[in-house]
Amino acid sequence: MTQADLKIPGDLAETLVDPRAYADGRIHDSYAWLRANMPLAVAQPGGFDPFWVVTRHADILEISRQNDLFHNGDLATTIVGKEGDAQVRRMTGGSPHLVRSLVQMDAPDHPKYRALTQAWFMPPNIRSLEGRIREIAKASVARMAETGGQCDFVTEVALHFPLHVIMEILGVPEADEGRMLMLTQELFGAADPDLGRHPEDPNASMEVRMAAMQAVIGDFYQYFAKLSADRREHPTSDLATVIANGRIDGQPISELEAMSYYMIVATAGHDTTSSTTAGALWGLAEHPNQLAWLKEDLSRVPSLIDEAIRFTTPVKTFMRSATADAEVGGQPIAKGDWLMLCYASGNRDEAVFDDPQAFRADRSPNKQLAFGYGAHLCLGQHLAKMEMRILFEELLPRLKSVRLNGTPRVSEAVFVNGPKSLPIAFEMA
Repeated sequence: MTQADLKIPGDLAETLVDPRAYADGRIHDSYAWLRANMPLAVAQPGGFDPFWVVTRHADILEISRQNDLFHNGDLATTIVGKEGDAQVRRMTGGSPHLVRSLVQMDAPDHPKYRALTQAWFMPPNIRSLEGRIREIAKASVARMAETGGQCDFVTEVALHFPLHVIMEILGVPEADEGRMLMLTQELFGAADPDLGRHPEDPNASMEVRMAAMQAVIGDFYQYFAKLSADRREHPTSDLATVIANGRIDGQPISELEAMSYYMIVATAGHDTTSSTTAGALWGLAEHPNQLAWLKEDLSRVPSLIDEAIRFTTPVKTFMRSATADAEVGGQPIAKGDWLMLCYASGNRDEAVFDDPQAFRADRSPNKQLAFGYGAHLCLGQHLAKMEMRILFEELLPRLKSVRLNGTPRVSEAVFVNGPKSLPIAFEMA
């Protein structure tokens, strides 16, 4: 069957690129319909080039394990319209990427750059951080307790705990954490009315909107250029020193690659963990029986973490492009075709998960794929899981009860999103 035979209905195609659909939950209804009726089909929303929409767990894994056949870097790695893509290429001299981090790389560069910091994020090294992370977790729980039984869990706890951890690892002073948080939200929440750095004119051109995004990236670059220069002059034991002095094939890495490396660590290193942490507590606030089950035996906490990762899936979509004619799930894909991997759909695939729309802290097995698969498997997955485990090991023994105390709100974004407000009422022991 050709692309024309497998064209997704227009309203569904528009939903796939509507940031608001990812905030209000409509995207999950669309995914469910697509899995049942058109699990591998083509969308062409207005203003976008056509792209395959990959909604099944098995198909996402099949594409992800074939990194030579499905590239990250040849086309835009996150969904962007024709006008936005053209503007980025004008800004960069032809590249579809404003940054060049691990996310935008393919072999042979990707494994070389990944190897620069990989040892930092492997279990043998992060185990040495457990004591310090537990101190930070205890302080976070204490601050929550001091709020007096009501707080916004996102703004009081979930945002700041993993932010403090990754900034210590990276070497960013605590006084600058607020700036890093704001820039991260402006980057990932560019379309969100509360989080993005928006032009003053709501009807501003794409050129103006892309300039605003470039300004956010420029602020990251300006900050990390100073940090990098300092670590070359005064090396320490932090991760910034590793990046600042990194060498590939015997040569120092370029300024673009270095600044992009700092950005991916500084943003992805906390934002997705924040979202999952909030997602976990949101689930427990709605299911007090699951809170009681966890409190009976803290060795069950890793099960909670895996379910929160599956249910929240902070990285909603990534794009790939075919380097040659291929076949996925029996469907021919042509060389040059663009594909959207819908991780949040794969994580609710009825063929893999029993009752996938339900939050179940005791779910087993849990074959969630929120960290990706293959060569691009999330570098920080072990650290993220350890951070969340430690936080809930500290929080659950003190948390007698928790309930929602208002309506949670989720950020508007097609690429990375999660809870931006989680009002709760709670009782601490």
